[in-house]
Amino acid sequence: MFWFMQGLCFLPAFLVIWSSSTFIITYIIALFRRDVDIIFPYISDTGATPPESCIFGLMTFISACAGIATVYARFKFVEKLSEDTSVVSPCLNKAALVLGMLSCLGMCIVATFQETTVRIAHDVGALLFFVSGVLYIILQSAISFHAYPFGSSMSVCRARLGIALIAALAFLPTVICASLVKQNKLHRDTQDKDYPFQLASAVCEWIVAFSFICFFLTYIDDFKLFNLRVKTEYEE
Repeated sequence: MFWFMQGLCFLPAFLVIWSSSTFIITYIIALFRRDVDIIFPYISDTGATPPESCIFGLMTFISACAGIATVYARFKFVEKLSEDTSVVSPCLNKAALVLGMLSCLGMCIVATFQETTVRIAHDVGALLFFVSGVLYIILQSAISFHAYPFGSSMSVCRARLGIALIAALAFLPTVICASLVKQNKLHRDTQDKDYPFQLASAVCEWIVAFSFICFFLTYIDDFKLFNLRVKTEYEE
């Protein structure tokens, strides 16, 4: 049996590969069309102008759907683990589920409303995605430690905690520096007074985004351990 056919590990594997491709493909297209600067544009800038905006919207929406499936599968896995061992609080598991779903909702909003069309909705969606996403991986890190030695190994638990800390630390300058950026344009002049803030914010945004991807990468081994089945009951 191939590794991606074991359990549900294809879910996080697909999410990681597809999300990475979304960011990279739209960045390359925007770069070749000279719609953005080569040095660290905002992620949303790479999907602000057609045709890359269409690709960005579609691929981001698919990533959100894959994220919903992965978050729910993780919730059911921890729920079953808790039923058998009582190592994880159901409230903690449900809180993580809600935060994960809210983060995916934020992705859907970002995919639907480009920053050059409805900026307020786009910014709200991005903030929802990042805030809920950071809180989600923090809670999942805590769940991993609570569940040990069931589920993940200690090295994976520590890796998740490290990734969560990096994401949390990078998120703060993302928001703070972005609030100090006065000009909203795709091409920036390095002589602009707010350019250092824009650069710092964009770099940290990329760090947070790929921290999420690395975090879901750690799910692959866990998802090899279980399957989900749909039970249908017919009522006369």
